[in-house]
Amino acid sequence: MTTLASGTDTLTRDALTVLQPGFTGTTAPDWLLRRLGEGLASVGLFGRNIASPGQLAALTAQLRAERDDVLVAIDEEGGDVTRLEVRSGSSFPGNHALGAVDDVELTHQVAHELGRRLAACGVNLNWAPSADVNSDPRNPVIGVRSFGADTALAARHTAAYVTGLQSAGVAACTKHFPGHGDTAVDSHHALPRIDISADVLAERELSPFRAAIAAGTRAVMSAHILVPALDPDRPATLSRRILTGLLRGELGYDGLIVTDGMEMRAIAGTYGIERGSVLAIAAGADAICVGGGLADDATVLRLRDALVGAVRAGELAEERLAEAADRVRALARWAGTTGRPAEDTQGSEVGLHAARRALTVTAAPGLGSPDAFEPLTEPPYVAALTPVANIAVGDETPWGVAAELVHLLPGTVTGSFSAGDGPENEAGENAGRAALQAAGPRRIVAVVRDEHRHPWMASALDTLLAARPDTIVVEMGVPQAVPRGALHLATHGAARVCGRAAAEVIAGITGW
Repeated sequence: MTTLASGTDTLTRDALTVLQPGFTGTTAPDWLLRRLGEGLASVGLFGRNIASPGQLAALTAQLRAERDDVLVAIDEEGGDVTRLEVRSGSSFPGNHALGAVDDVELTHQVAHELGRRLAACGVNLNWAPSADVNSDPRNPVIGVRSFGADTALAARHTAAYVTGLQSAGVAACTKHFPGHGDTAVDSHHALPRIDISADVLAERELSPFRAAIAAGTRAVMSAHILVPALDPDRPATLSRRILTGLLRGELGYDGLIVTDGMEMRAIAGTYGIERGSVLAIAAGADAICVGGGLADDATVLRLRDALVGAVRAGELAEERLAEAADRVRALARWAGTTGRPAEDTQGSEVGLHAARRALTVTAAPGLGSPDAFEPLTEPPYVAALTPVANIAVGDETPWGVAAELVHLLPGTVTGSFSAGDGPENEAGENAGRAALQAAGPRRIVAVVRDEHRHPWMASALDTLLAARPDTIVVEMGVPQAVPRGALHLATHGAARVCGRAAAEVIAGITGW
């Protein structure tokens, strides 16, 4: 194991050890390497840090040259949330598509192959899977990141994902405890509140976490949500009742507890990241995730000094900080002894296979079976009705079916349409009319994402279908709205492979 800088005292090393910061750039900055030498034990990677698998492998090698047991974490859920393939879209469908198939062996295979690719690049901790039950269909931040609204389904697929990922030597971090699925607020922007009883939470939200713990998940991520039935005063990330009393005590979990990003407004806007970090460690968290938006040496030093200062002021027990740091090191030891799985050419197409199986095809009422659909032979016009992306997904990852249809039907043209300003119905009508004008005589393929959450999107479809009832509709979010269109395809996610599966049906590509 790498020897740490001798000039750093134990308390300061422990304070650095519990941090999981991000950084900018595709190579490690000098300040980060210096902090690794002083005790920093984890680094978080985001899309901004990744250009290619080869570059990522070189980056993780650079980190390990400074500290050979460093935990390299990433937010790689597959599906809509991808960092490995942030510029192209994921080769793996996300949780909702896997839940739609409901084949736990397939979920295990997908997670294993994703983990194998991460391990090959030197990543050994994945902030996944999302174990949240999608209890509220209005949820703006979970949605297709959940396996589904059924508790038992979410539980069995969470367990399969954890075992699949960890069989590839990558630690799973099951999130967002105690369950982020019954919220209508994005914790990136504000603090969500879940007003359900403790009994409902125990039976519904906690079930997938029990399954993950039974499956041996190496880490659990806390949620920045207020659950008054459990703690009326503190959000879960800062609640001793929830992290120590419930997760550790009642559920018997003894692995690493990681916070969600401390720069998110649910915490930063109320407590500040320094005070929030101290309260999180005191509550029972072991690692502080920060760096999605804050990614510099100054932030690391502020958090280090806040933790050290809290111990010296008697606000944080030194033993609690030491315990947290020991859990980080224990996970690093596990990750360092698992080894990397060999190349698995059999698993290289498992993502596309899963996306094809997840696709639901429905014919419009009165048109009979989807089998009666005549595939397109001429290049269509793809009208993407585009919502504002949530921060977890980001707006830099491409989505839709246009890129895949261009390959299958050269000459395909696409346009993007959004709500704009004004009343939603009027905005939708305007978007629909603009799409009709842009399409001209071409057959229209309308692509939506969570139509049920966006009245303007439903209105745009009304306008399109009234004028062009032969329009094909592709839903790439949660298919909560009633299927409509000459043909309706629900992909259960917006990963690149989900777009490929839909494009194949539209173009009549069969024989997989």
